[in-house]
Formats: sequence, structure tokens, C-alpha cells
Amino acid sequence: MPDNLDPDRLLEDLNPSQREAVTATSGPLAIVAGAGSGKTRVISRRAAYAIETATVATDQILLVTFTDKAAGEMVERMAVLGHRGVMARTFHAAALAQLRHFWPSRHGGEPLPSILDSKLRLLVPLVGRLPGGYRFTPSKDVADTIEWAKVRRIKPDRWVTDGGDRAPIPADLFARLYRNYERAKAEADLLDFEDMLVRTVELLEDDPEAAALVRSRKRWFSVDEYQDTNPLSERLLELWLGESRDLAVVGDPDQTIYTFTGATPQFLLGFADRHPGARVVTLADNYRSSPQILALANHLVDGGVRGALRAVRPDGPAPSIRRFTEAEAEIRDIVAWVRAMAAEGVALTETAVLVRTNAQLPAIEDALTRAEIGFTVRGARFFERREVREARQLMKRAALEETGEGLSAAVERLFVERMGLDDVAADAGSEGRERAASLELLLRIVEDLAEADPGLTIGAVLAELDRRHEAEAAASAEGVNLLTYHRAKGLEWEAVYLPALDEGTLPIRQAKEADEIAEERRLLYVGITRARRHLTLSSSSRKPSRFLEAFEVPRPARRRSASGATSADRVRVLPGAPVATAAAPDERLLDALRRWRRERATADAVPAYVVFHDTTLAEIADLRPRSLPALRRVRGMGPLKLERYGEEILAVIDGTGEAYDEARGRAEDLLDESAPRGGRQWQRDELHDR
Repeated sequence: MPDNLDPDRLLEDLNPSQREAVTATSGPLAIVAGAGSGKTRVISRRAAYAIETATVATDQILLVTFTDKAAGEMVERMAVLGHRGVMARTFHAAALAQLRHFWPSRHGGEPLPSILDSKLRLLVPLVGRLPGGYRFTPSKDVADTIEWAKVRRIKPDRWVTDGGDRAPIPADLFARLYRNYERAKAEADLLDFEDMLVRTVELLEDDPEAAALVRSRKRWFSVDEYQDTNPLSERLLELWLGESRDLAVVGDPDQTIYTFTGATPQFLLGFADRHPGARVVTLADNYRSSPQILALANHLVDGGVRGALRAVRPDGPAPSIRRFTEAEAEIRDIVAWVRAMAAEGVALTETAVLVRTNAQLPAIEDALTRAEIGFTVRGARFFERREVREARQLMKRAALEETGEGLSAAVERLFVERMGLDDVAADAGSEGRERAASLELLLRIVEDLAEADPGLTIGAVLAELDRRHEAEAAASAEGVNLLTYHRAKGLEWEAVYLPALDEGTLPIRQAKEADEIAEERRLLYVGITRARRHLTLSSSSRKPSRFLEAFEVPRPARRRSASGATSADRVRVLPGAPVATAAAPDERLLDALRRWRRERATADAVPAYVVFHDTTLAEIADLRPRSLPALRRVRGMGPLKLERYGEEILAVIDGTGEAYDEARGRAEDLLDESAPRGGRQWQRDELHDR
């Protein structure tokens, strides 16, 4: 350390809470840091202050970050502060280094096995050998479930009793697949991502000499994004720490959005109980967003676990909520919003559109392309997704001869038969939902093209998909940022648009339990707090997201906040577009639809999900369509299903027994006439192979 460094310089531009955290350099410390509160500055300054006040030597510090990128940035910050040589690593990187050191001496001189770059390399062929429709299960969902099991140290032989219904396939089938994956990994002499932690934990638990050596080298720890710690990494941290009490953790319970990977905020919330004498410092001053945006964020989470964020920046325009009757109008508004932001001097790179799933992005990409507005997709681009590439190749090989609407039906049949679009995987994990959504979007593109051109050929479809792919690939890094809420974590922009705040999208339809809904709420909170000055939220369905209800402001209750803004100024709802309370599902109709599906599935000798998934029935019950065109707009209702079941469903909605029976007879006659290989038998034998 240079002799001329004065530790007091590290405190000069800090607020009282930040200064308290920086100067607490020994003993257990929990820093509850709200969005935009300067936590990275606090982490780096605290480490520098500890070095300069002789609390700890540089080489005994380990700063644990959530990503490799964050680790690199932390090393750079420490160097700028005059302290090169401070180690910043992720849990996995630090564990891997320790494994590489100890492995040869504990395994007869053998080097550490290679690290598997992706579980999919081994899982794809294993999943492809599953029976029946389960072979369509997205390997990514299986990989995610294996990760969930491993961070809880649940091995294949314990899955059936300890795993519950977490897997996207039946528990016994998943246990066998999990076991085969572990066997294939061992035969190939490979370790996967979680094995880095599992094997290091086992090493330090079983080898006192190794544990003592590790603890002698690092004794002062700081862990960022602690709200996303899982049980396995928490156990590793305990083993690293040993008898040392010099542990600081930094996180925000209101930004816990990775529980599906095994993360839990309980380690942060219970830190003081597990570490007697721990200090807890809350960073609530927000340096990112305007008071108006923060009022919205605070209102959404009711002040948050740590208490309400306090605005430091000056006032800005009131956020707006916009209501549309159709998604197309919402997409047009996004384009208009981008242009309006540009007219106000906001650079395209300082604008962002955040969505719940990747499948929502292509429509926005297409609209921006046609408007000649540059954009960049952060994360997986639509046309680069595996299922989209496979679907395009399938359409090329199939050489379909149908045209117009007949082509739409042929493409849907192709996706059903060869890609399992209507199979169980569509209601599986997050990747299964995204996979189904991607295929359904491709179908909608074909249907829209067929509606515009009755003579549409497969060649024209492929040419249009090629055009859209090229436009997406040519997207410039200098344009509007398009990404999901999860990828937006840790980022910020001057202006943010949050579209499709609808029931079934955010919160996503699969979120049923209270803790799942709570996580969806936190996702929206993360999205809101990415914005510095301009924020727009919108809905484009009959059922706006329940979260929008939190932003309704009764006109009589106008109270002036500390920032000078009244409560009624917190949000601007466009005239004629009130924020409606999300209606409760029509449970009576939903029950009737389920009874109809059960009867139809029994008559057709197929599983119930082959007729319709629960998600589709729930949307029908929500929307109550009264005509075939209206029914066609329901997600999951392709032209084939509309043809087979449309009149029956309308009869169920209508509730007349005679109409139901008559429609059932007509639909069965139509199915028997149109379906190959003996009508419904085709669905059972050829499609599902059960």
C-alpha cells in the first residue's frame, strides 16, 4: 500500500449510512442496500478502508461477486483506489481454484476433470430417449431442475422423496434421467457447474488439512448480491469462514428474482440471528431515479423489507400507465415513445424496453426495424433460439405444398407432430414455456402472412423469416435496449418502457402460490427501478396486471411528499384508460371447460393436455370469447384446434346443452373427415407415440 494514502479520503463523499458501512471493517456486517444506493462504491471503499487502517492485509481479502464481469469491475475499482492485488471472484471461480490446487494430491496425481461447458451436451441425447411426448421436454428445463437439486445436495436416489413435483416430467422418470446424467458425466471425466461447489464443500468438510490451509489464506470476506445466495454456496461460505467473524454481506430482499435456481433471501434476512453481534446497516438513499419513479417503486412493495427508498435526484415527469385494447396498438406506442424520447434529447442507447419473456421481443424488434430505429437485443435473440432454428429447418425440409390458410394448418400440424408443440412440455418449466411461445409466435407469423396473401407459399414464408432474421442480426449496439427483467438486473437507463403488464404475463400465468406471485412483484420492482427519469408502463389485455392496482391514486388523497410531489402526481394514467382491477377468473366456466376437456379426452383416448393445456382453458375462461374469430385470438388456439373444438367450446361458454351436443357431433364428423389415418387415432398413435 502506498504510504501517502489517507483513509479519510475514502469517506469524504459518502452519506452517513454509507460511511457507517465503510468504517465497520471487522466482525459480521449486513448491508441492506436498496436499488441505486451506491452499494458497489461502499463495497470497494470498505475493503480499501480496512487495508489502510491495518484491519486486514490485502492478500487475505476475498470479495465475492455474482458474476465474473462484476468481479473484474471490482478489481478495477480497487486498483483505482490504490490497491492492486485484492482478489474478487465468484463462488464458482474461487471454488474451482481450490479444487485445482487440492485435486491431484487427493486423487493419485490425477488432474482435475474438465469442466462441462453446458449440461445440454449430455442431456439432449438423454432427453431425446425419453418415452412418448416427454422426449419433447426442453433439455434446459431438465438442466435447471438438476441445478436446483444439486444446490440442495439432493442426489438422484433421493429425488422421488425430496424433490417433490419440481421436475418438468414425472418424479420417477426424472430420477432415472438425473442418474443417467451423473453416470454419463463420470464416464466422460467431467464436472458440471454445481460440481465445483459440491466437490469443494465435500473437500472442506472431509479434509481438515485442506480446510485449515484455505482459511489461513483468506479470512476477510465480502459477499455481494447476498439475497441470491443458495444453500450450497452458503455452506461453502461457512466452510471458508471457519472461526473468523469478518464477514460482510450486501443485498436487497426486494430484488430477489432468482429463487427458481435455489436462491433465497432468508440468508440475508436471518443474518443477524445466525451471527450474534452482527451490525445491520441500511442504504436507502437512491442516487438513480427521480422521486416520482421511486414513489411508484415504494408503493409497489409497500415500502420494501428495508423501508422506503429516499430520492436524491431532482423531480422528473410523472410515470405514465397506458391502456390498449390490443397488442398491436401497444407495439405502435412503443415506437412512438422511442421517437418522443429522442425528441426530448434522450439517446437511443439510454432507452430500454423490458419484457417478462424472450418470446415477447420479436414483435417489438419487427416494429422497430420497420420504423428504421436501431436496437440491440441483450441476451438470446429470437431467431437464434434453438427451437426457432429447428422449426425453420423443419419447414424447409418438409416442402409443404399447401397455400394460404391451408399452409397455416400444415405448419401447425408439423410443429405438433415433430416438435411437440401441443405436448406436455408446453406447461413444464420456464424454457418449456418459452419454447412453446416461440413456436406459437412462428405460427402467428405464418397465419398473419396467410391472411394477407391467400396464395401464400412456404417459400414466401421462409423468405420473410430470413428477412426478419437478417434485421435482427443487423441490430446495432447503438440502439434501443431490448431485454428481459432478469437480464436488466444491475443496469439502468434514462428512459424505460414496461409493456404487457397483463395477468398471465406479469405475473406469469404459472405463478400460483403466494411466494411465486411475490417474486413476480419483485421482478416489476426491478424493472421500475432501472429507470432514472422517464418511465412508462402499459397493458394490452382485458385483464391488466394486478400489480397496476397498487398505482391507483384516489383523487381526494393528495398528500405532499418530502420531495414536493403529491401522491396524485406519482403516476399519470392516460385519459380514457383507467387502471381496472383485474377480474377474478370465471371459476364456474373454467370448471365446465375442464369437464368438457375430460369428456373429450376420454372419447378421443388421449391425455387431457392433448386437447388443451390448463393455461389455455384459463385464458378462455378469462376472455369468454363469443365467436370463432375471437376464440382464435386465445393463445394456444391454432387453426387445427379451432376447427376441431371451436364450436364445442363456444357451446360450453353459451351453456346450452342442446347446442353443446349438436356442436360435439358436427366437430367429431369434421375431425373424422379431415384427420389422416382414421381421425382421432392419428392424434394418439402418430403424434404422441404412447
